[in-house]
Amino acid sequence: MPESIHSASTFENAPNVKTIKSGDGETISYHFSEGKAPGVIFLGGFASNMTGTKALALERHCQVNNRSFVRFDYRGHGASTGTFSDGTIGAWLRDATLILDKITKGPQVLVGSSMGGWIMLLLTLARPARITGLIGIAAAPDFTERLLWDKLPDEAKSALQQKGKWEKPTEYSDQPLIITKKLIEEGRNHLLLDGPIDINVPVRLLHGMRDPDVPWYYAQGIQDRLNSTDVTAILIKDGDHRLSKDEDLERLYRELDMICEH
Repeated sequence: MPESIHSASTFENAPNVKTIKSGDGETISYHFSEGKAPGVIFLGGFASNMTGTKALALERHCQVNNRSFVRFDYRGHGASTGTFSDGTIGAWLRDATLILDKITKGPQVLVGSSMGGWIMLLLTLARPARITGLIGIAAAPDFTERLLWDKLPDEAKSALQQKGKWEKPTEYSDQPLIITKKLIEEGRNHLLLDGPIDINVPVRLLHGMRDPDVPWYYAQGIQDRLNSTDVTAILIKDGDHRLSKDEDLERLYRELDMICEH
């Protein structure tokens, strides 16, 4: 599910990148553009970073339209400190909450890609007064349970139980993803898809029907569970997981503009 995997040193000297300290001492790197409200916060995917195609394209679009925009790296990702394999859904949610609370002002629209779609929903539940709209891109709530644990072969589950980790091959990098027992177990504290999701803002769920990582019917499952009456699942017949082609980005811009002007 990641778009790319990089160590913190890759981006530590990038221009215009600022940092903020989390309550537990990690340094979260971010890029903030001033502009009108509602602002936009981009929430990246598992093992992705804030220099990905969608994050930078959205930033440019918001800058052209004088709209506030933030992209950032969760701990253990990109330019932020911390070790990726130590991360959990709860820790990454705290990083997103820190950005919302300390870096942004006023109403915000959240754009969550893959795992970021899970963080997007959790953040809205935690700060409902601040969020006015959501856009999910191959949103993957509960992925640690439904897309990892439930689908793992027996040998992978044994490795997690005995060693505390498992190396998952990925097409997005030469290096395997480190999946930890801690990630799976802590993720169970944040599962959403077993019941109604008490979110009542406009939601758009973009999902490629050729997504090999998060099945397209996931979008419909999220749609069914949201309390909001303004939810649309938009299925892209030839779309992949990343949805980063020019036509995908143009569709994303249109949906974002409509949500912001709602």
